[in-house]
Amino acid sequence: MANSTEIIHRKISHFELCAHQEVEFRHKTTLLEDVELIHQPLTETRLEDLDLNVEVLGKRLSYPLVITGMTGGAEEVGVFNREIAALADRLGIGFGVGSQRVMLRYPEIKHTFEVRDVAPNMLLFGNLGIAQAREMTTPEVIRLAEDIGADAMCIHLNTAMEVIQENGDHDFHGSLEAIERLVAESQLPIVVKETGCGFARESGLRLAEAGVEWIDVSGAGGTSWVGVETIRNRALRHLGEAFWDWGVPTAASICELRNLNLNLIASGGIRTGLQAVKALALGAKVVGVALPILRAYVSGGTEAVENFLRMFFDELRVALMLCGCARVADLKSEHAVISGKLLNWMSQRNLQ
Repeated sequence: MANSTEIIHRKISHFELCAHQEVEFRHKTTLLEDVELIHQPLTETRLEDLDLNVEVLGKRLSYPLVITGMTGGAEEVGVFNREIAALADRLGIGFGVGSQRVMLRYPEIKHTFEVRDVAPNMLLFGNLGIAQAREMTTPEVIRLAEDIGADAMCIHLNTAMEVIQENGDHDFHGSLEAIERLVAESQLPIVVKETGCGFARESGLRLAEAGVEWIDVSGAGGTSWVGVETIRNRALRHLGEAFWDWGVPTAASICELRNLNLNLIASGGIRTGLQAVKALALGAKVVGVALPILRAYVSGGTEAVENFLRMFFDELRVALMLCGCARVADLKSEHAVISGKLLNWMSQRNLQ
């Protein structure tokens, strides 16, 4: 395992690369551009009265939005976590920390993940990779979440990222068994999430049968973590270049899983409130954003992040009204028309 200096350097490197480098998918998109929302000209709502509240994991959010886990493990990124978490708490949206793997060996950096004191009411997600969770007892995994006051623990699946990462994990035997055990034994909700490569129905079905209720699809079309690791790792650059655009697009991921009785978080390339409403109409319960938050913060601090989020909420509200909906819960698949590559995907995959 890497030493603390190497891990801290990696955390800062990830943050800086995402802030300043071209790390998004090069050719593949989310396919949300193939979703058209149906305009309803006869509207019986008042814009200011629209209900954007949603309930997620027992907590009421003011907007159907989660700032998904990005970082932790170094002082610089710890400041980011605390400032953005405090803003999320004030706005009434969810927030997740990055992988807590580093806390397992270096508990002295736990404070870079601790945000509960500045965000007492916020929906907070812990975060751990399946390769680590598989080797731990359920109480050990849950203790990581409890140590930061999290409301749920995200177990992330990041095979593509790991296999092109220097000294990354290559063995994922027992992953499903570990998730099934965690779901059965944990008192905290377990959320299974991808890390930018999306989900196929076959994997979603196996997780649903294992008792999983919440999945963050984290689809292709946004940040490519294969791309991030490719920039960092020159030795395996040939693999990274080949698989930079690997994955199931975000819109396709939602359609793959939406009829499996799962609660879906739609993340991966969500950049606008209009895109968020499309994802919600396809079947997501809530959406997640990450890279736009990080880049807004780097360019202008929490004020820039709040400005971005306010515009995001404005778009979401107007799109909801123009669809003839009074509440987020009113959005259904009937509000969307699917065409192009997404329709072809659904046809070839026999998806409804």
